[in-house]
Amino acid sequence: MRTLLGLTLLLASLPCAPAPRFADYGPNLEAFQYPYPVKRYTFRTQAQIYSMLYMDVAPAHASGRTVVLLSGQNFCAGTWERTIARLQGAGYRVIAPDQIGFCKSSKPVNYQYSFQQLATNTRALLDMLKAGRVVLVGHSLGGMLAIRYALMFPGELEQLVLVDPLGLEDWKAEGALYQSLDEQYATYVLTTPQSLKRREQEDYFNNAWKPEYDRWLQMMAGLYTGAGRERFAWNQALISDMLFTQPVVYELEHIRTPTLIMVGGRDRNAPFRRFAPPEAASRMGNYPQLARDAVRRIPGSRLVEFADLGHAPQVEDPVRFNDALLKGIERPAPER
Repeated sequence: MRTLLGLTLLLASLPCAPAPRFADYGPNLEAFQYPYPVKRYTFRTQAQIYSMLYMDVAPAHASGRTVVLLSGQNFCAGTWERTIARLQGAGYRVIAPDQIGFCKSSKPVNYQYSFQQLATNTRALLDMLKAGRVVLVGHSLGGMLAIRYALMFPGELEQLVLVDPLGLEDWKAEGALYQSLDEQYATYVLTTPQSLKRREQEDYFNNAWKPEYDRWLQMMAGLYTGAGRERFAWNQALISDMLFTQPVVYELEHIRTPTLIMVGGRDRNAPFRRFAPPEAASRMGNYPQLARDAVRRIPGSRLVEFADLGHAPQVEDPVRFNDALLKGIERPAPER
């Protein structure tokens, strides 16, 4: 209790966020509607009780297969809307959770974030849902988490799909400087809808913008500027610290799950580029090359590249992305 009180006082002493300028959906997006019913998994972790919110969508016709979708840091489970619909129609059960610290799930003050911990949380959720062996799809930071899951629990995966995954390079080794939690928090807490849109446009959507992105921008802006924004910014700082300090790139050779990597040919997202010298920064985030290198290192892996898309192909061109995903995870026809 003393630790919790101390951390609460710490948050109170840090700079405050600007006044809300966007819709306030609540600290856990209570008022933002996901495309399918949302359920709650409450469990004990790190001596506290927290909740993961998730969607568990039954297939239109049962194929006996389950796909789990892991979203990135500035995305939520709801962002997979078009992919869920397509998978459901093709006979897949689809489970899409928000991790602790993300979107509709709990935002702890004192949580030791690690990809191992998030993988363990996800495994507990899937065990509770009796999901069995699954196809695990991870985007961006969710791809980094999916890699860790595959390394920890390979027997529970049927296939691994990495969509523009972070973690294919080590930003620290490339020259990016470490930012303390206080420095990270000071940046996140000043996020505005306008700065968030600029970041998403530059880092995710290849310097373009479509009206259909507005809904997801509003969703994230509600977290950055609404009630609970200081708590959310603190969690973003904790998550970014995990992202920077826990690379998975050195373990790709140990993946034994059949792996499909899907990347946008124009993706140049590198979360810590701004903290690196110019020469190093210019090398970071070359996803087509990073993906080709990863395919050479992950035994039996395959690559799908969308030449004209950026960091979020499932949002930029969901029809083409979903076509490629379904083709990539279909089982070969049995031999006659």
